[in-house]
Amino acid sequence: MSVEFNELLDVKGAKCPMPLVKSRKAVNNLAVGDVLKVVATDRGSIADFQGWAKTAKNVQLIGQETAQEDGADLYVHYLKRTA
Repeated sequence: MSVEFNELLDVKGAKCPMPLVKSRKAVNNLAVGDVLKVVATDRGSIADFQGWAKTAKNVQLIGQETAQEDGADLYVHYLKRTA
């Protein structure tokens, strides 16, 4: 998946709920229309970000993907600030 993004947030090693907490803070610092790329190692972040995007008024989940780095799974989320 090739998604253009404005900011990168690396939350590798952080456990639930920290990837979401840090992402919320980062999204609030973006301009409307900007995209945040979040890279996490917590498998639970997949469902966490999907749930957040369904209820949040200022964010849209525009993509998710799984990647590999040094044999470890990475969960990548792309969030767009909408308001």
